[in-house]
Amino acid sequence: MLKADSRDPAAWPRLLLTLLAIALLWPGIQLSELDLGVLLPDSQNEMGRFVAQFWPPAHDEAFLQLLLKATLQTLAIATAGMALALLLAIPAGLLASRALSLSAASHGGVPSRLGCLLRWPVRGLLIFLRSVPEIVWALLFVRAVGLGPAAGVLAIAITYSGMLGKVYAEIFESTDQRPAHALLQAGSGRLAAFAYGTLPNVASELLSYTVYRWECAIRASVVMGFVGAGGLGQQIDLSIRMFAGGEVASILLCFLVLVLAADQLSRLLRWRLT
Repeated sequence: MLKADSRDPAAWPRLLLTLLAIALLWPGIQLSELDLGVLLPDSQNEMGRFVAQFWPPAHDEAFLQLLLKATLQTLAIATAGMALALLLAIPAGLLASRALSLSAASHGGVPSRLGCLLRWPVRGLLIFLRSVPEIVWALLFVRAVGLGPAAGVLAIAITYSGMLGKVYAEIFESTDQRPAHALLQAGSGRLAAFAYGTLPNVASELLSYTVYRWECAIRASVVMGFVGAGGLGQQIDLSIRMFAGGEVASILLCFLVLVLAADQLSRLLRWRLT
């Protein structure tokens, strides 16, 4: 009997791809000036002293009241920013999507040239809004409206409207278009066709992504606090400047609780829709 060849025929292609990835990654590591030597034993004493400052976490009454106020401010920044973003993202997502195109419904899914001319400017606007990071918008708005949460709210609203609008349009187009097209061909209005033909099929996915983006907005609001946009970020910046490791540890624990709560809220809402 002939012995079967047990070698993996894809072994050499995988090896070549791995070597190619390493060859492409190495210049990036050099450009980023990554030095793992800071984690070697010579610096462990300094790192140990830095980590030791985090214990015990600060828990005095005055600081906890300040932490509660900063936490509520962070939630308010993320929620208000998301609310403003949705006001632009929902109509922009509908305009950028081919889901409610009358010509596509009547010509076998082929959109009209006029519809394409209307959609491309909207898609270009969404690309511009999400191409600039929220931290950059925050820096601009801090100069325009001054220090405080308002700059963070506006930065999140602009950036996340572009992100949400793009993903909403893709979700609308990825679902089965036949129910909505049937309603359009029967004489239904576009909003009615969307509400009864498209929305029931994508509601769970839309909600899941929206809650995920709200969780990202919470994290973004913390980052923007470092440039003066208020919330937990501004408080952690002050604590770091004062070398108050216990306060930093308490703020990080609070931030962890916020993310866990957002994750549980997403699970609960998805469960209610299924």
